[in-house]
Amino acid sequence: MAQQTRNAPSRLERRKAHTRSALVRAAQTFIAAGKQNVPILELTQAADVGMGSFYNHFDSREQLYQAAVEDALERYGALLDELTVGLDDPAHVFAQSFRLTGRLHRRSPELSKVLLSNGLALASSDKGLAPRARRDIEDGVRAGRFSVGDPELAMVIVAGAALVLGQLLHDHPERDDAAATDRVTEDLLRTLGLPPDDAHEICLRPLPALDGVRP
Repeated sequence: MAQQTRNAPSRLERRKAHTRSALVRAAQTFIAAGKQNVPILELTQAADVGMGSFYNHFDSREQLYQAAVEDALERYGALLDELTVGLDDPAHVFAQSFRLTGRLHRRSPELSKVLLSNGLALASSDKGLAPRARRDIEDGVRAGRFSVGDPELAMVIVAGAALVLGQLLHDHPERDDAAATDRVTEDLLRTLGLPPDDAHEICLRPLPALDGVRP
């Protein structure tokens, strides 16, 4: 019990973590609203923290915004990992992650806009979705499910499709997001070398719920 007490975060550490989290969440809200040039004072007011607290965690607004994007990417990527536990086929893992991400744009529009507003970060970040997509593609190649000569170029196609699909679903709310996402996923699987019948069957499989996803 004494060891557990010594290892537990102190009240000051918990307060610092809470302040940083509040600033990150405030930044994510402004990013989702397309407001990336708000004054630091407005950010701190939205987070309900003092101006001095901001500089205890970040050197600039840009650094905070980068942290906010990375946080959203990593938390959503970790969720996708949880939802694909137990899937043995890397083609299924890739397809399920892409299909869930496509549905995210309507079900969690704030998180979607955080991701879409930082498209290059989505494609090249070492956190969040991009490294997981690269991993799934490379696993698919090793398993003989995908035929990809250059995984990095494959990622260009996948990332471009993910971003443009997300924007399309925001611009055209009348579109069925599930049907559009599954069609794009099926086309991507075929592009990666999966036989058409396999690609179609995988995209008909049931998906786990994305309940509670927030930016």
